[in-house]
Amino acid sequence: MSKKLGDKLVVAISSRALFDLDESHEIYEKQGVEAYSRYQIENEEKVLEVGPAFSLVRKLLSLNKQTPESPLVEVVLLSRNSADTGLRIFNSIKHYDLDISRAAFTSGRSPYSYVSAFSSHLFLSTDAGDVTSALKDGFAAATILPKSGDYASEREEVRFAFDGDAVLFSDESERIYKSSGLEAFTQNEVDSADKPLAGGPFKSFLAALHRLQSEHQGDDCPIRTALVTARSAPAHERVIKTLRDWDIRIDEALFLGGMEKADFLRSFEADVFFDDQAFHCDAAVEHVATGHVPNGVANS
Repeated sequence: MSKKLGDKLVVAISSRALFDLDESHEIYEKQGVEAYSRYQIENEEKVLEVGPAFSLVRKLLSLNKQTPESPLVEVVLLSRNSADTGLRIFNSIKHYDLDISRAAFTSGRSPYSYVSAFSSHLFLSTDAGDVTSALKDGFAAATILPKSGDYASEREEVRFAFDGDAVLFSDESERIYKSSGLEAFTQNEVDSADKPLAGGPFKSFLAALHRLQSEHQGDDCPIRTALVTARSAPAHERVIKTLRDWDIRIDEALFLGGMEKADFLRSFEADVFFDDQAFHCDAAVEHVATGHVPNGVANS
């Protein structure tokens, strides 16, 4: 019997993003697949420690408790483990009471191709190669960085923060900045203020969040979004008109004019932040869960 995931927000997560599998991965790297399999089976009743995306996943799944008759979110597991070694992962999912029931175990091969089959809106992994492949195929994807602490918040609202160019938008303007400097970039944005920017890899994910937000009113909305960009006036106008043209809601827009983003992300209390620039990600991960989006000219 065919069963689709309907209008849910679907997030695909790798097992190493959800749980800390560094110890077992080191065994795989040094001793091979047989030693790895033996280790996982021998320890399958030992609960795994949480990984860098665990807090975000738990908060996303908690949204379903607010509307149990119509769940908002589906999280699916994509793993390079086999079904045999993956039993430890499912045992850990059960221990932490995570409502994750769907999974793809690929026995060492890249699982990213199942992002499409599960109709996923977002793919989070610790494998930059899988993330890059997903981005090339048009999916919102990010390499979740190792966390420096526990960012979990007690509030029920889930907060997403996004960089603009090369994440929500294409990198067309960023290319001008890289090649010709700030003055040329600013002039181009002023001249193109009425021309909407093309969408970047996270446009569809933001649209999915907007769809869920549209079903709630005011303070009852369980999702909040923010644009956190190095742009400033007068380059802000094109961004605002682009979002207006897309008919997509953004709750907060921070035009920082090159200021460090980390303090603002902490003030926003983001549950996760997505940026294409590695140095912004390295600073942000000290304060919030952070996903690097290896897209655009900054990653060429």
